[in-house]
Amino acid sequence: MRKVHTAATAIGAVLAAGAASVAVGRLASGAALKLPPGRPLPTEPRLTVHGVEGARITLTRDLASRRPGVHGLAGDGSHAVVGAVLEGAEPSADTVVRALERVTHGTFASGDSAWLTPNAYVGDPCSALGLDHADIDIPGELGPLPAWFVPASRDTWVIAVHGLGTTRELTLNVMGILHALGLPVLALAYRGDLGAPRSPDGLSHLGETEWRDVDAAIRYAVRYGARRVVLLGWSTGATMALRAAEQSSARDRVAGLILDSPVLSWETTLRALAHARHVPGPLLPLAVRAAQGRAATRPAREAPGVEPLAVPTLIIHGPDDTIAPWADSRRLAARQPGLISLHPVPEAPHSAMWNTDPTAYEDLLRRFLTPLL
Repeated sequence: MRKVHTAATAIGAVLAAGAASVAVGRLASGAALKLPPGRPLPTEPRLTVHGVEGARITLTRDLASRRPGVHGLAGDGSHAVVGAVLEGAEPSADTVVRALERVTHGTFASGDSAWLTPNAYVGDPCSALGLDHADIDIPGELGPLPAWFVPASRDTWVIAVHGLGTTRELTLNVMGILHALGLPVLALAYRGDLGAPRSPDGLSHLGETEWRDVDAAIRYAVRYGARRVVLLGWSTGATMALRAAEQSSARDRVAGLILDSPVLSWETTLRALAHARHVPGPLLPLAVRAAQGRAATRPAREAPGVEPLAVPTLIIHGPDDTIAPWADSRRLAARQPGLISLHPVPEAPHSAMWNTDPTAYEDLLRRFLTPLL
Protein backbone atom coordinates (compact mmCIF):
# COMPACT_ATOMS: atom_id res chain seq x y z
CA MET A 1 0.00 0.00 0.00
CA ARG A 2 2.90 2.34 0.79
CA LYS A 3 4.31 1.79 -2.74
CA VAL A 4 0.90 2.42 -4.32
CA HIS A 5 0.52 5.64 -2.29
CA THR A 6 4.02 6.81 -3.27
CA ALA A 7 3.35 6.07 -6.94
CA ALA A 8 0.01 7.88 -6.80
CA THR A 9 1.67 10.90 -5.19
CA ALA A 10 4.34 10.96 -7.87
CA ILE A 11 1.77 10.67 -10.66
CA GLY A 12 -0.29 13.42 -9.08
CA ALA A 13 2.74 15.69 -8.90
CA VAL A 14 3.56 15.05 -12.55
CA LEU A 15 -0.03 15.72 -13.61
CA ALA A 16 -0.17 18.89 -11.53
CA ALA A 17 3.11 20.08 -13.01
CA GLY A 18 1.84 19.27 -16.50
CA ALA A 19 -1.41 21.15 -15.91
CA ALA A 20 0.51 24.10 -14.52
CA SER A 21 2.82 24.09 -17.54
CA VAL A 22 -0.15 24.09 -19.90
CA ALA A 23 -1.77 26.95 -17.99
CA VAL A 24 1.45 28.97 -17.90
CA GLY A 25 2.10 28.30 -21.58
CA ARG A 26 -1.41 29.39 -22.50
CA LEU A 27 -1.10 32.58 -20.45
CA ALA A 28 2.28 33.38 -21.95
CA SER A 29 1.06 32.65 -25.49
CA GLY A 30 -1.67 35.24 -25.10
CA ALA A 31 1.07 37.86 -24.83
CA ALA A 32 2.14 36.99 -28.38
CA LEU A 33 -1.22 36.42 -30.03
CA LYS A 34 -3.32 39.29 -28.66
CA LEU A 35 -2.02 42.19 -30.69
CA PRO A 36 -4.58 44.99 -31.17
CA PRO A 37 -4.17 46.63 -34.59
CA GLY A 38 -2.88 50.17 -34.41
CA ARG A 39 -1.17 49.68 -31.07
CA PRO A 40 2.62 49.56 -30.81
CA LEU A 41 4.31 46.19 -30.99
CA PRO A 42 5.79 45.14 -27.64
CA THR A 43 9.25 45.49 -29.18
CA GLU A 44 8.69 49.21 -29.76
CA PRO A 45 10.05 51.33 -26.87
CA ARG A 46 8.03 54.13 -25.32
CA LEU A 47 9.68 57.51 -25.67
CA THR A 48 9.14 60.72 -23.73
CA VAL A 49 8.60 64.06 -25.40
CA HIS A 50 10.99 66.59 -23.84
CA GLY A 51 9.89 69.62 -25.80
CA VAL A 52 8.31 70.94 -28.98
CA GLU A 53 9.59 74.13 -30.58
CA GLY A 54 8.40 75.14 -34.02
CA ALA A 55 9.48 72.49 -36.52
CA ARG A 56 11.54 70.57 -33.95
CA ILE A 57 10.63 67.95 -31.39
CA THR A 58 12.91 66.63 -28.64
CA LEU A 59 12.62 62.97 -27.64
CA THR A 60 14.32 60.56 -25.27
CA ARG A 61 17.62 59.39 -26.74
CA ASP A 62 17.21 55.77 -27.82
CA LEU A 63 18.16 53.60 -30.78
CA ALA A 64 14.55 53.98 -31.89
CA SER A 65 14.52 57.78 -31.69
CA ARG A 66 17.71 57.93 -33.80
CA ARG A 67 16.36 55.83 -36.69
CA PRO A 68 16.93 57.38 -40.10
CA GLY A 69 14.06 58.47 -42.29
CA VAL A 70 10.46 59.56 -41.86
CA HIS A 71 8.23 58.01 -39.19
CA GLY A 72 4.88 58.46 -37.60
CA LEU A 73 4.96 59.53 -33.94
CA ALA A 74 1.91 58.33 -32.04
CA GLY A 75 0.65 59.16 -28.59
CA ASP A 76 -2.64 58.69 -26.81
CA GLY A 77 -4.95 60.61 -29.12
CA SER A 78 -2.14 62.30 -31.06
CA HIS A 79 -0.20 61.70 -34.26
CA ALA A 80 2.63 63.53 -35.96
CA VAL A 81 5.28 62.88 -38.58
CA VAL A 82 8.93 63.26 -37.67
CA GLY A 83 11.76 63.57 -40.15
CA ALA A 84 15.53 63.36 -39.89
CA VAL A 85 17.55 63.65 -36.71
CA LEU A 86 18.94 67.18 -36.45
CA GLU A 87 22.58 66.49 -35.65
CA GLY A 88 24.21 68.95 -33.30
CA ALA A 89 20.86 70.18 -31.97
CA GLU A 90 20.68 67.94 -28.90
CA PRO A 91 20.07 70.02 -25.76
CA SER A 92 21.43 67.18 -23.59
CA ALA A 93 23.20 63.83 -23.80
CA ASP A 94 19.91 62.04 -23.03
CA THR A 95 17.78 63.53 -25.82
CA VAL A 96 17.48 63.61 -29.59
CA VAL A 97 16.02 66.42 -31.72
CA ARG A 98 14.16 65.48 -34.89
CA ALA A 99 12.45 67.55 -37.55
CA LEU A 100 8.73 67.85 -36.84
CA GLU A 101 7.20 67.72 -40.31
CA ARG A 102 3.55 67.97 -39.30
CA VAL A 103 1.13 67.29 -36.47
CA THR A 104 -1.75 65.35 -37.97
CA HIS A 105 -4.04 65.59 -34.96
CA GLY A 106 -3.83 66.20 -31.24
CA THR A 107 -0.88 67.85 -29.55
CA PHE A 108 2.48 66.83 -28.12
CA ALA A 109 3.82 68.48 -25.00
CA SER A 110 6.74 67.97 -22.68
CA GLY A 111 6.28 64.83 -20.58
CA ASP A 112 3.98 63.07 -23.06
CA SER A 113 4.60 59.40 -23.82
CA ALA A 114 4.92 58.47 -27.50
CA TRP A 115 6.20 55.79 -29.82
CA LEU A 116 7.37 55.59 -33.42
CA THR A 117 5.13 53.89 -35.96
CA PRO A 118 5.48 53.07 -39.67
CA ASN A 119 2.09 54.76 -40.23
CA ALA A 120 3.17 58.14 -41.58
CA TYR A 121 -0.40 59.00 -42.58
CA VAL A 122 -3.75 58.77 -40.84
CA GLY A 123 -7.23 59.06 -42.26
CA ASP A 124 -8.19 57.72 -45.67
CA PRO A 125 -6.81 58.18 -49.21
CA CYS A 126 -8.82 61.37 -49.72
CA SER A 127 -8.11 63.11 -46.42
CA ALA A 128 -4.47 62.01 -46.25
CA LEU A 129 -3.41 62.18 -49.91
CA GLY A 130 -6.19 63.90 -51.82
CA LEU A 131 -6.93 60.71 -53.80
CA ASP A 132 -10.49 59.89 -54.80
CA HIS A 133 -11.55 56.55 -53.38
CA ALA A 134 -14.58 54.43 -52.60
CA ASP A 135 -15.33 52.78 -49.27
CA ILE A 136 -16.42 49.26 -50.12
CA ASP A 137 -17.21 45.98 -48.39
CA ILE A 138 -15.61 42.78 -49.66
CA PRO A 139 -17.63 39.62 -48.95
CA GLY A 140 -15.40 37.57 -46.64
CA GLU A 141 -15.54 34.19 -44.97
CA LEU A 142 -16.60 35.72 -41.65
CA GLY A 143 -18.54 38.69 -42.98
CA PRO A 144 -18.02 41.99 -44.85
CA LEU A 145 -14.43 43.29 -44.95
CA PRO A 146 -14.09 47.09 -45.16
CA ALA A 147 -11.70 48.26 -47.86
CA TRP A 148 -10.58 51.36 -49.71
CA PHE A 149 -10.62 51.22 -53.47
CA VAL A 150 -8.53 53.86 -55.27
CA PRO A 151 -9.36 53.69 -58.98
CA ALA A 152 -6.84 54.14 -61.79
CA SER A 153 -6.52 53.41 -65.49
CA ARG A 154 -4.81 50.00 -65.64
CA ASP A 155 -6.37 46.56 -65.34
CA THR A 156 -3.62 45.26 -63.03
CA TRP A 157 -4.67 45.95 -59.46
CA VAL A 158 -2.56 46.08 -56.31
CA ILE A 159 -4.05 44.44 -53.21
CA ALA A 160 -2.30 45.97 -50.19
CA VAL A 161 -2.34 44.20 -46.81
CA HIS A 162 -0.94 45.57 -43.55
CA GLY A 163 0.54 43.42 -40.78
CA LEU A 164 1.34 43.33 -37.08
CA GLY A 165 0.86 46.49 -35.02
CA THR A 166 -0.52 48.58 -37.89
CA THR A 167 -3.81 49.26 -39.69
CA ARG A 168 -4.69 49.69 -43.34
CA GLU A 169 -3.49 53.28 -42.95
CA LEU A 170 0.00 51.83 -43.47
CA THR A 171 -0.90 51.32 -47.13
CA LEU A 172 -1.18 55.11 -47.50
CA ASN A 173 2.63 55.29 -47.42
CA VAL A 174 2.80 53.83 -50.93
CA MET A 175 -0.61 54.81 -52.30
CA GLY A 176 0.82 57.85 -54.08
CA ILE A 177 3.44 55.99 -56.11
CA LEU A 178 0.99 53.20 -56.99
CA HIS A 179 -1.56 55.75 -58.19
CA ALA A 180 1.11 57.55 -60.22
CA LEU A 181 1.82 54.25 -62.01
CA GLY A 182 -1.85 53.99 -62.94
CA LEU A 183 -2.51 51.00 -60.68
CA PRO A 184 -5.88 50.64 -58.96
CA VAL A 185 -5.36 49.85 -55.27
CA LEU A 186 -7.51 47.76 -52.97
CA ALA A 187 -6.48 48.19 -49.30
CA LEU A 188 -8.46 45.95 -47.00
CA ALA A 189 -9.12 45.55 -43.31
CA TYR A 190 -9.10 41.87 -42.46
CA ARG A 191 -10.49 39.84 -39.57
CA GLY A 192 -9.68 41.42 -36.22
CA ASP A 193 -9.29 44.93 -37.64
CA LEU A 194 -11.57 47.80 -36.65
CA GLY A 195 -14.83 47.40 -38.54
CA ALA A 196 -13.99 43.90 -39.78
CA PRO A 197 -15.34 40.63 -38.37
CA ARG A 198 -13.69 39.34 -35.23
CA SER A 199 -11.66 36.16 -35.40
CA PRO A 200 -13.75 33.47 -33.63
CA ASP A 201 -11.16 33.01 -30.88
CA GLY A 202 -10.09 36.66 -30.73
CA LEU A 203 -6.48 35.80 -31.57
CA SER A 204 -4.07 36.70 -34.33
CA HIS A 205 -3.23 33.61 -36.36
CA LEU A 206 -0.19 35.27 -37.94
CA GLY A 207 -1.71 34.94 -41.40
CA GLU A 208 -2.58 31.26 -41.18
CA THR A 209 -6.34 31.88 -41.37
CA GLU A 210 -6.33 35.58 -42.29
CA TRP A 211 -5.02 34.78 -45.79
CA ARG A 212 -8.57 33.77 -46.72
CA ASP A 213 -9.54 37.43 -46.49
CA VAL A 214 -6.85 38.22 -49.08
CA ASP A 215 -8.30 35.43 -51.21
CA ALA A 216 -11.68 37.16 -50.95
CA ALA A 217 -10.07 40.44 -52.06
CA ILE A 218 -8.49 38.76 -55.11
CA ARG A 219 -11.82 37.29 -56.17
CA TYR A 220 -13.50 40.68 -55.63
CA ALA A 221 -10.89 42.42 -57.78
CA VAL A 222 -11.30 39.91 -60.60
CA ARG A 223 -15.08 40.19 -60.42
CA TYR A 224 -14.88 43.97 -60.85
CA GLY A 225 -12.43 44.22 -63.70
CA ALA A 226 -8.92 43.23 -62.63
CA ARG A 227 -7.18 41.16 -65.27
CA ARG A 228 -4.23 40.53 -62.94
CA VAL A 229 -3.33 41.43 -59.35
CA VAL A 230 -0.12 42.16 -57.51
CA LEU A 231 -0.15 41.32 -53.80
CA LEU A 232 1.72 43.79 -51.57
CA GLY A 233 1.98 42.79 -47.92
CA TRP A 234 3.82 43.91 -44.81
CA SER A 235 4.75 41.56 -41.94
CA THR A 236 1.96 39.01 -41.50
CA GLY A 237 0.27 40.71 -44.45
CA ALA A 238 3.20 39.41 -46.51
CA THR A 239 2.54 35.96 -45.03
CA MET A 240 -1.09 36.24 -46.14
CA ALA A 241 0.03 37.25 -49.62
CA LEU A 242 2.27 34.18 -49.87
CA ARG A 243 -0.48 31.88 -48.67
CA ALA A 244 -2.98 33.39 -51.11
CA ALA A 245 -0.51 33.08 -54.00
CA GLU A 246 -0.15 29.39 -53.13
CA GLN A 247 -3.74 28.47 -52.28
CA SER A 248 -6.26 30.98 -53.66
CA SER A 249 -8.79 29.64 -56.14
CA ALA A 250 -7.85 32.69 -58.26
CA ARG A 251 -4.07 32.34 -57.86
CA ASP A 252 -3.66 32.23 -61.65
CA ARG A 253 -4.51 35.96 -61.62
CA VAL A 254 -1.59 36.80 -59.28
CA ALA A 255 1.11 38.47 -61.40
CA GLY A 256 3.61 39.37 -58.68
CA LEU A 257 4.37 39.58 -54.97
CA ILE A 258 5.92 42.40 -52.95
CA LEU A 259 6.82 41.26 -49.44
CA ASP A 260 7.91 43.81 -46.84
CA SER A 261 9.37 42.30 -43.64
CA PRO A 262 7.67 38.92 -44.25
CA VAL A 263 7.00 36.68 -41.26
CA LEU A 264 8.39 33.32 -42.39
CA SER A 265 9.20 31.66 -39.06
CA TRP A 266 6.34 31.27 -36.59
CA GLU A 267 8.63 30.16 -33.78
CA THR A 268 10.99 33.11 -34.03
CA THR A 269 8.24 35.70 -34.29
CA LEU A 270 6.20 34.18 -31.46
CA ARG A 271 9.30 33.97 -29.26
CA ALA A 272 10.23 37.60 -30.00
CA LEU A 273 6.74 38.87 -29.20
CA ALA A 274 6.46 36.82 -26.00
CA HIS A 275 9.94 37.89 -24.88
CA ALA A 276 9.07 41.54 -25.51
CA ARG A 277 6.01 41.05 -23.28
CA HIS A 278 8.44 40.05 -20.50
CA VAL A 279 7.64 36.33 -20.57
CA PRO A 280 10.54 34.76 -18.59
CA GLY A 281 13.11 32.94 -20.69
CA PRO A 282 12.39 29.46 -19.28
CA LEU A 283 8.72 29.84 -20.26
CA LEU A 284 9.35 30.92 -23.86
CA PRO A 285 9.31 27.35 -25.30
CA LEU A 286 5.98 26.72 -23.51
CA ALA A 287 4.59 29.98 -24.83
CA VAL A 288 5.63 29.17 -28.41
CA ARG A 289 4.14 25.65 -28.30
CA ALA A 290 0.91 26.91 -26.75
CA ALA A 291 0.64 29.76 -29.25
CA GLN A 292 1.18 27.39 -32.17
CA GLY A 293 -1.56 25.13 -30.87
CA ARG A 294 -4.00 27.97 -30.20
CA ALA A 295 -3.38 29.75 -33.49
CA ALA A 296 -3.11 26.54 -35.54
CA THR A 297 0.13 27.76 -37.08
CA ARG A 298 2.38 25.39 -38.96
CA PRO A 299 5.86 24.44 -37.79
CA ALA A 300 8.79 26.25 -39.37
CA ARG A 301 9.48 23.46 -41.85
CA GLU A 302 6.00 24.07 -43.30
CA ALA A 303 6.18 27.87 -43.26
CA PRO A 304 4.92 29.83 -46.29
CA GLY A 305 7.18 29.99 -49.27
CA VAL A 306 8.42 26.38 -49.00
CA GLU A 307 6.72 25.60 -52.31
CA PRO A 308 8.45 27.20 -55.33
CA LEU A 309 6.91 30.55 -56.17
CA ALA A 310 5.36 30.94 -59.59
CA VAL A 311 5.50 34.73 -60.03
CA PRO A 312 8.14 37.49 -59.79
CA THR A 313 8.67 38.40 -56.15
CA LEU A 314 10.35 41.37 -54.49
CA ILE A 315 11.35 41.03 -50.83
CA ILE A 316 12.27 44.22 -48.97
CA HIS A 317 13.59 43.47 -45.51
CA GLY A 318 15.84 44.84 -42.80
CA PRO A 319 18.76 42.80 -41.41
CA ASP A 320 18.05 44.45 -38.03
CA ASP A 321 14.43 43.22 -37.86
CA THR A 322 13.83 41.62 -34.42
CA ILE A 323 10.34 40.32 -35.23
CA ALA A 324 10.84 38.58 -38.58
CA PRO A 325 14.40 37.33 -39.13
CA TRP A 326 16.26 38.60 -42.18
CA ALA A 327 17.93 35.20 -42.55
CA ASP A 328 14.59 33.61 -43.46
CA SER A 329 14.07 36.07 -46.31
CA ARG A 330 17.61 35.47 -47.51
CA ARG A 331 17.06 31.69 -47.59
CA LEU A 332 13.76 32.11 -49.44
CA ALA A 333 15.37 34.35 -52.06
CA ALA A 334 18.29 31.95 -52.52
CA ARG A 335 15.92 29.16 -53.60
CA GLN A 336 14.83 30.99 -56.76
CA PRO A 337 17.37 33.72 -57.52
CA GLY A 338 15.99 34.27 -61.01
CA LEU A 339 12.46 34.90 -59.75
CA ILE A 340 12.91 36.38 -56.26
CA SER A 341 14.89 39.55 -55.64
CA LEU A 342 15.88 40.59 -52.12
CA HIS A 343 16.63 44.17 -51.13
CA PRO A 344 18.13 44.85 -47.68
CA VAL A 345 17.33 48.03 -45.74
CA PRO A 346 19.83 48.56 -42.89
CA GLU A 347 18.72 50.19 -39.62
CA ALA A 348 15.05 49.58 -40.39
CA PRO A 349 12.68 48.11 -37.78
CA HIS A 350 9.90 45.69 -38.62
CA SER A 351 7.55 46.92 -41.40
CA ALA A 352 9.33 50.28 -41.69
CA MET A 353 11.34 49.78 -44.90
CA TRP A 354 9.57 52.68 -46.65
CA ASN A 355 10.07 54.95 -43.66
CA THR A 356 13.84 54.54 -43.67
CA ASP A 357 14.20 55.87 -47.22
CA PRO A 358 10.90 56.65 -48.97
CA THR A 359 12.53 57.70 -52.25
CA ALA A 360 14.62 54.54 -52.58
CA TYR A 361 11.65 52.35 -51.61
CA GLU A 362 9.36 53.92 -54.19
CA ASP A 363 12.04 53.56 -56.85
CA LEU A 364 12.22 49.84 -56.04
CA LEU A 365 8.45 49.53 -56.45
CA ARG A 366 8.55 51.43 -59.74
CA ARG A 367 11.30 49.23 -61.22
CA PHE A 368 9.62 46.01 -60.06
CA LEU A 369 6.10 46.91 -61.13
CA THR A 370 6.80 48.47 -64.54
CA PRO A 371 7.35 45.12 -66.34
CA LEU A 372 4.10 43.81 -64.84
CA LEU A 373 1.90 46.62 -66.12
